[in-house]
Amino acid sequence: MTPPSSVGNGPGRWSDLDRPPLNATALRRALLRPDGLWTSLDVVQTTGSTNSDLAGRAGELAEGAVLVAEEQTAGRGRLDRNWTAPARSGLFLSVLLKPDVPVERWGWLPLLTGVAAATGLARAAGADFSLKWPNDLLVKVAGVERKAGGILAERTGDDGVVIGIGINVTLREAELPVPEAGSLVLADAISTDRDPLLRALLRSLEHWYGEWRAANGDPGASRLQEAYAAGCSTLGRTVRAELPGDRTLTGEAVAIDGDGRLVVATADGERHPVGAGDIVHLRPGD
Repeated sequence: MTPPSSVGNGPGRWSDLDRPPLNATALRRALLRPDGLWTSLDVVQTTGSTNSDLAGRAGELAEGAVLVAEEQTAGRGRLDRNWTAPARSGLFLSVLLKPDVPVERWGWLPLLTGVAAATGLARAAGADFSLKWPNDLLVKVAGVERKAGGILAERTGDDGVVIGIGINVTLREAELPVPEAGSLVLADAISTDRDPLLRALLRSLEHWYGEWRAANGDPGASRLQEAYAAGCSTLGRTVRAELPGDRTLTGEAVAIDGDGRLVVATADGERHPVGAGDIVHLRPGD
């Protein structure tokens, strides 16, 4: 694996003055504590995928390692979709977690990360976020919901999970990868300063992970299930679930069950738990 370039060594570090680089030293000072979750924090100028880089070193790193990239050239979303954006236009990071909770509850980690990102960034950015099941972060741009972020969790062997987080911060309309995408600046966020945004995100993730772990991964006792449902814009809507094997399911999204699955009620009165697949929010008439 080719090592990523470290911040400060690459050309064009200040090529866009509206997008200053992150201050790695200040971030470490603010986030790394002897009794805290975060044990290391590295910021690199560019890399292919922070998830791939961190997963490749998971065996040698302690829980709580954080890798942030100013630019990703081969970022991945769910279902191996590409995730790319201009340098320093967002938050592109991965964290290494090694949960000491029953493995059957690890499926809550992407949803937990969504709750943490939405709550932390809402406070720091002054923008409203909602969650699209299972792992998209939505903002409103001119009253229309658009995807401004995503989460990807990947196992790294028997004891670890790498969670990748990508948030569009200052992407302008012409820079969006698809017209349905959004960013904090397009959502009229009060702040798009990435340093405090990253601090808020990681502190919120530390809080929610600590609550979940203290409850032995129980989504009810940790109030994670309640918090996710409260912020989930998918619930109460008519959806189409595009399932593995080219199957589809259409109905109303009515609940998040104890395993983090989306429960879809079909017209025949049946309730179907959906654990994997794409969810499309349908409009009247679709």
